[in-house]
Amino acid sequence: MMTAAATTAAAALVSSRHSHSRRATKSALALVPCCLVFVASAASARAFSLTTVGGAGAAARAIILDISSSSGASSFRNFGARSERSPNFSSVIANTRGGALGFKSKFGGKSILTRHFSSVPTLEESTMDLVKSAASKIPAGEKLAAMRAKMEENGVDVYIVPSDDPHLSEYVPTAYMRRGFLTDFHGSAGTALVTKDKAYLWTDSRYFNEATLSLDSSHWELMKQSQPKVPTITKFLTDLATTHYQSNKSALRVGMDAYVHSASFAKELNDAFAVAGKDIAEDENDTPVIAVIDTLDGKPNIVDSIWEERPPLPKNPFRVHPMKYSGMSVEDKVAKIREGLTEKKATLAVFGALDDIAYLFNVRCMGDIETCPVGIAYATVSQDEVTLYC
Repeated sequence: MMTAAATTAAAALVSSRHSHSRRATKSALALVPCCLVFVASAASARAFSLTTVGGAGAAARAIILDISSSSGASSFRNFGARSERSPNFSSVIANTRGGALGFKSKFGGKSILTRHFSSVPTLEESTMDLVKSAASKIPAGEKLAAMRAKMEENGVDVYIVPSDDPHLSEYVPTAYMRRGFLTDFHGSAGTALVTKDKAYLWTDSRYFNEATLSLDSSHWELMKQSQPKVPTITKFLTDLATTHYQSNKSALRVGMDAYVHSASFAKELNDAFAVAGKDIAEDENDTPVIAVIDTLDGKPNIVDSIWEERPPLPKNPFRVHPMKYSGMSVEDKVAKIREGLTEKKATLAVFGALDDIAYLFNVRCMGDIETCPVGIAYATVSQDEVTLYC
């Protein structure tokens, strides 16, 4: 079964620009109405340039941004506070299986989270070349042997490794270039699938030549998407599950990290498995379960567990995007989202797409993603609270 975090966000999202299916995130903050609290873990502390509120190494402080300012994203107020480990906030960054827990402080009797701020941006360079270097140090057979050992340890027969990060971005930070590390293929699109004895990579026609040159053909088979006699991943897994059930009378266990797959993909798989189960049922009233999706909740992504030189999650500074370029204040954008919440009778909008967040809060970031000016973050908007988790 997919976790709630991977399936419920689609119903909650309302965007002033467009709607996407995103994963829901946990929120347990009491915020000051009409103000925005920026949230981060100490381990992934960022900085807002243009605002001086203490050095990056200073004690954590609570920073509140007045979103009613006509400048769109300005008017910081600084409140010193002693930080302590939060028992209530299960950090969104930690939940993506790569970060650390958040911190909590007290201000005005309300619990809010804190972060370090600095006026001195320090770009942390982590490029694809680092991933390529780490990937090339380990032979394909050795990486796959380590993967299969971890798969057996976790009780799964198949493991799927997509290109996506927890924000379902097209371009991802190096920390999430898991498919590139595993396969040595570093194109922007592709999905790896590892079984107990074989390994496959699906990619589109833009990358057929690159993938052919990059993959170790003695260990990997290239699946050329949309070509004759090349099944989709769903069809491939359905056929594999059918054969596995007929041979073993047990369900194929398909492992995946719920944070880097869309809920629609999981539904597509489950629907296909159900139809295939009906097709081989000996009794129409007793349909066999030929496959189950295991999200390995509470366990790390399997690729992470074998990637010894995995880059850390980025923590580069955000900067305010000026009104002359943004064209609309944060206050006005939030007001539009709240109109949508009222119209849809929803109480909370959850934002996981990085471009949505950059647009909504009029901020940009250099360095988190090599090719895009967005920063790693999540956000929630309700009728009286706005929270940026970064």
